[in-house]
Amino acid sequence: MHNDSLKTLVVDALEDLKAKDVALLDVSRLTSVTDLMVVASGTSTRHVTALADSVIEKAKANDIQPLGVEGQSGSDWVLVDLGDIVVHVMLPETRQLYDLERLWADLPSDSELQQGHSGA
Repeated sequence: MHNDSLKTLVVDALEDLKAKDVALLDVSRLTSVTDLMVVASGTSTRHVTALADSVIEKAKANDIQPLGVEGQSGSDWVLVDLGDIVVHVMLPETRQLYDLERLWADLPSDSELQQGHSGA
């Protein structure tokens, strides 16, 4: 599945269950691990679990097997790794604490790190 189609699938899965504050972070120039991070908030641990489950179910329905899932039922943060897209669903207070949007905006790219290392 093309990245744009996968992105649409993920956003639709989150919006179908009323995820809050869905943010898309293009990290393709910052890391080779993934191209896009999707960060969304749920209103309770049950809602966080339901949102992550919705992403997993829609991915599997489109023949995309998640590479990994971290955090389980009752967690305040669940990560779903779909390869080119990593989805973070968390409670608002957890999201505020870790502030992934700012963290990724402030990081140097892999190439900048390599240049700095080779110049040392």
